Formats: sequence, C-alpha cells, structure tokens
Amino acid sequence: EEVADAGIPAASRRMASLSSPLRAIIRLRRRYRVQKKGRLHLQLPREKSAEIVHTRLLQRQLSLNRTGMYSPSMSFFNQTSFESSQYFTFDTSVEQYAMKKCRRKKSRRKSRMVLYPDKTKRYLPAEEKSKAKRCLFLLMAIMFFQILNAIENLDDNLQKYDLDGLEKTMHREVFGQKAAVESIVELLKDYLATHVHNKPLVISLNGPTGVGKSHVGWLLAKHFRSVMDNDFVLQYFVMHHCPSGVAPLTCEIDLSKKISDMVTRAEIEEKTPLFILDEVELMSPVLLDTLSRFFEPNQTNEFLNAIYILISNIGGGEITRFVIQNESAELLHQHRGAEELLSVVQPVLRNVHPLWKAADIIPFVLLEKTHIISCFLEQMRREGLYPDQKHIEHLANQLSYYTIGDKQYSRMGCKQVVAKVNL
Repeated sequence: EEVADAGIPAASRRMASLSSPLRAIIRLRRRYRVQKKGRLHLQLPREKSAEIVHTRLLQRQLSLNRTGMYSPSMSFFNQTSFESSQYFTFDTSVEQYAMKKCRRKKSRRKSRMVLYPDKTKRYLPAEEKSKAKRCLFLLMAIMFFQILNAIENLDDNLQKYDLDGLEKTMHREVFGQKAAVESIVELLKDYLATHVHNKPLVISLNGPTGVGKSHVGWLLAKHFRSVMDNDFVLQYFVMHHCPSGVAPLTCEIDLSKKISDMVTRAEIEEKTPLFILDEVELMSPVLLDTLSRFFEPNQTNEFLNAIYILISNIGGGEITRFVIQNESAELLHQHRGAEELLSVVQPVLRNVHPLWKAADIIPFVLLEKTHIISCFLEQMRREGLYPDQKHIEHLANQLSYYTIGDKQYSRMGCKQVVAKVNL
C-alpha cells in the first residue's frame, strides 16, 4: 500500500483533498458511464464477428484506464467488475427486442436514404399524402354502388311488368306488324326500367283501318291489368266517353279528373299507369289541348311516370300510298324504308296538333292476304268452329284487295273478319 501511495501523482492527491460530496458525484458519473457501456454491449447484434467484439472490449478497457488517471483504485475496481460481471434476467425477450429495434431503425434509414454518384447519402423528400386521392376513391365507390343499385332495379322492374311475356303474346296474336310490335316493346322496356323519368312515354299508333292498332291496345290493357291492377289502366273511347251531344268542356273536365286521380294513386303505390286513348282523330281541339298539357316535361314527378297510347287513323292514307308505291322496289323490308315512312307520317300528325311532337310515332302498314287468312283462322278458333282451310280461303276471297304485282293488300284489313265468321 505504501508503494501504491508513493506512485500516486499529485493530481490524485488534490482530488483526495476535495470534499466528500464531490467525490460521490464523480463516482456516480463513472458508474453511469459503465452501465451505459454495458447496455451498448447488450444491444450488440449477434451477427457481429468475434474480432469486432474483441476490439470493442479493448476500446472500453482503454477508456476505463484513462479514467483511472484520476483514481486508480476506482479504475481497478471498475475493470475487475467489468471483466467478471455477468448479466442475468428472466426476461429473454429484452435482447431480441433490442435487436429487432436496431434492425428496424437500419431498414428505415436504408429506405429513406439514396446513394448519389458522388458517394454521398441524402434523405429523400418527405412524401406528402394528398386528400384528393381519398376523395377520388370515395367517389368511385359511390358510383359503383349506384350503378349496381340501378342494375338491380332495372331487373326488378322488368320482371315485375313481364314484358317478355307481352312480346310473345303480341307476336302470336298480331299479324303482319312485326316491326311495329318490336318498336312498342322496345320503348316499354326502356321506359319501365326505372321509376324516375323526365317526361311521360307517349306512343302513337297510326295507320289505315283494320291493321291491328285497336287489337294491340286491347292486348296492352289486358296484360297490364294482369300484372298490376285494374285501377291503373284506363281505356278511353272517344265515341263512348265523349259522344257528339256532350259539350267539349265537360269531356275535358272528366278526362282530366280521371287522369289526375289515377296518376295520384299510382304514385302512392309506385306503379306506372297506362292510358289507352282510342279514336283520337275524333277528339275535339279542347281535348287535344288537355292531353298536350299532360305530355309536357315540366310537371311534378307523378305526372312524368305515365304511359299514353294514342290510337288513330290519321296518316292512314299516306301510309297506304307509300306501301303501294314502294312495294315493287322492296323498300318496306329495309331500315331506310321505315325511316322514309316515318318522315311521311310525322308532318301530317304535327299539322293536326302539336301534341304529336312529344310522341313516338309507330306506323302500321297494310295487311297482305296471308295475314287476312290468319285472322280468319284465329277468329274461328276463338268461336269454337272447325277451321276448314278451303272455307277460310273462300271467305278471304270475298274481301277487296289492292293488287300489286303478285301481292294482294287488304283494303279494310281484318275489320270485317269478325262479321264474316259470325255470319
């Protein structure tokens, strides 16, 4: 001990002469440094080689020896305690957690730093998250669900009205008007797909007498009464509901009341009412003005959800002349011929009244002799008579026809078939 005291430098003697609180602070500081270096030793990754660990230990010993310049006894104590100290804990996950944390920090640094050509590392600029992307994704999701809902409603409405069954019935019972039937069904499918519209559906059936216009109206009324209710279908015959002796104003009030009441009830039950107006050519201008007000688009929602079927012979003469003049050129069997026929009928109807501007016009052409024979056969089956082919041809020959080449077109259509069968 005397030899050790003799080797103590003057600086240590001066430290020994200091007060005991200062020495306590210095000891606490040294212990803190030792504990800190011990934690660094715990956090050292296991993947490090033995040489790196050995160099770290030598560096720590050198640092402790430097501190021993001030108190050799304390440095000797710290060195021996460091070499002989063992760390023990029941929680084995502490070291693993430190390793994972260290790796996570390194991975983050690698992902955010970029090595430039001049071998310098720089941080990438912080990415700013835009709120516009979130709004765009939200808008796309809303549009997707809206489209999906519209498709489901479309299927539900078409199944509710059973338009496929209506089309089969009309093709089976209406003769010689294939294009007209397809146009009517197509318009109904487009309109009845949803319950929200910007204007009512107005279909005008025009053509000469006996070609099947009234029969189509009767089939439509029968079908919609079966799928909906009798309260939402109105068949209005001008000669019956508004005879010649009744004042036009009275007929106007009566028709307006019927349409308004039915539309109101249909809106409550979310159904589309059907109005079939036959013999429109006999309507007075007052009634036509009343109808045109119901066809306007600037109305309340319940009056926009309605279907109007206008049946008249207006334009029948023009259709007859067009068919007779263009049959030899086979223009009737082409799409261009249907457009030309429509261009002939539209000006005639609009000159009668402007309400036909809001209507979809469907012309009915003349019936051939084969169609008249089919009418006789169908009527005999309804009456329960035996359909003799020779007898049917004999009855068909009693009617008058337009003869054009090798084809014959009936002048009165199937108008006289019922009377002939009954006779």
